[in-house]
Amino acid sequence: METAKNHFFSDMSVMLGRSMRHILRSMDTIITVCITPIAMMLLFVYVLGGAIRTGTDNYVNYLLPGILLIAIASGISYTAYRLFLDKQRGIIERFHSMPIARSAVLWGHVLTSVVSNVISVVVIILVALIMGFRSPAGVLPWLAVAGILVLFTLALTWVAAIAGLSAKSVEGASAFSYPLIFLPFISSAFVPTDSMPSVVRAFAENQPVTSIVEAIRALLSGQPVGNEIWVALAWCAGILLAAYFFAMRVYKKRV
Repeated sequence: METAKNHFFSDMSVMLGRSMRHILRSMDTIITVCITPIAMMLLFVYVLGGAIRTGTDNYVNYLLPGILLIAIASGISYTAYRLFLDKQRGIIERFHSMPIARSAVLWGHVLTSVVSNVISVVVIILVALIMGFRSPAGVLPWLAVAGILVLFTLALTWVAAIAGLSAKSVEGASAFSYPLIFLPFISSAFVPTDSMPSVVRAFAENQPVTSIVEAIRALLSGQPVGNEIWVALAWCAGILLAAYFFAMRVYKKRV
């Protein structure tokens, strides 16, 4: 059993190194993921922020959690794209003909998504600091925020794995992320839900992005988190488990 575990982790580290080399050779992937969220943050803060009433003096503090989620939703589309290319070109089958753990290939793509999205999130936070973002949070709240973002990234990455393995074309592999990118707009990420029509408000207050945004916002502002963090963690864990289960079924069936 111990040998099998060591075999899996060593294979997974090799697959992670392979995928990371692709990322490092094409840094435009991370740059592209960062540009749109940063442009949106600039637009909302400096153009639209004066007309939006959030009850806070610093709109970038209010806005940042939603921007981070948009960046992650945008970044995971590249995971689906790279996974689709590996499947289409027969690279996954080649790896399976070697004496390696079968799931190591898939986990390599997933962990690469986590690493690349962490880099994107750090870049966006640095830009937000230049724009005036400030947080009184200590080390533990920041670690909690990091944990939520990593869990959210893992959950969406496994959703991306399903799309990458199931898609019939490159466009189909990456287009699934568009609704995920749009979802924060129908939440409390940009404006309080109180200003929304009743039907839209009901949806916004009961979808995962709102609870995740509210939990991160409370942690970064040093405010009591309440039940929002548990709701956020439940959403992330539920999506992660369901997506992992279906991704592994598709992986075994299609590859």
